[in-house]
Amino acid sequence: MGTFTLMAEERVTVEVGGRRLTLSNLSKVLYPPTDGSPGFTKAEVVDYYTRVAPVLLPHLAGRPATFTRWPDGVDGKMFFEKNAPSHTPEWVRRVTLPSPGSGMRRETISYVVVENLATLVWAANLASLELHVPQWRVDADGKPQEPDLLVLDLDPGPPATVVECCRVAELLRDRLAADGLTAFPKTSGSKGLQLYAPLVPTSADRTSAYAKSLAEELERVEPRLVVSRMAKNLRPGKVFVDWSQNNGAKTTVAPYSLRARPLPTVSAPVTWAEVESCTRPDELVITAPQELDRVASGGDLLAPMGAAPHRGGKGHPRARGVLPEGGDTPG
Repeated sequence: MGTFTLMAEERVTVEVGGRRLTLSNLSKVLYPPTDGSPGFTKAEVVDYYTRVAPVLLPHLAGRPATFTRWPDGVDGKMFFEKNAPSHTPEWVRRVTLPSPGSGMRRETISYVVVENLATLVWAANLASLELHVPQWRVDADGKPQEPDLLVLDLDPGPPATVVECCRVAELLRDRLAADGLTAFPKTSGSKGLQLYAPLVPTSADRTSAYAKSLAEELERVEPRLVVSRMAKNLRPGKVFVDWSQNNGAKTTVAPYSLRARPLPTVSAPVTWAEVESCTRPDELVITAPQELDRVASGGDLLAPMGAAPHRGGKGHPRARGVLPEGGDTPG
């Protein structure tokens, strides 16, 4: 399947991975023009996801996806879609999981698992700009497994920016290393930074408790820079270390996912050298065209963390850390 950037047709049928898909409204502008961008059409969204698929799909494989859909673009209304829509093709993998506390009063949700190019293009055609996944996978039978990732989401409270997030990320990297864990950074694609640490599968309760205690410990050490609590009145000028995304019911934007911002930014993996050298917020604003260039030259910066298991796979054991004994109370 070729590029979509020059397609002007409102409906076109393509073959992707042996599946026939009808794509529509490809000329619709989903990211309006700004001073810094000429705009970004649905065709360009589909094209981006098609071209980034080799590095993106391993991070989606086995993880039930939540889509944020923007059918009228980033200036229009959005909605979260957890439950597979009624028109989902039969060949798209779905897993049915319990949904306690669902706002839709459902007992279960039928999630889409995006693990091949055809499913990814189908999702992009729905204007699913953002792809969010949990820190755990399902096995070949659709049974949830324990989390294999720890995530720390660094959210700056103005006037703090991603620059301050970088300083906090360096502290967390060293603290995680002291416990034998390896941290991998990526931008949130919005205003912050996120750290992943691959784990031997560990219960969500334990990873959440460990992440919370890390945030609290860093707040004690650097109270002028770090806050571990979500209350907005505590956050101006500080970096909120959001540990809560390790809750088994929560999701995090996937690596390489677009974000629904004024520019078509990406939640982009970055190097520690980029984090350490960052002195201006714009240095870590990475758009879809820029990310494609980065991938072409550097591949998947997250590949070493072993994010490539597919259905029932075990990943790269050498990259997977083990929480210390009593790991819910570091330090």
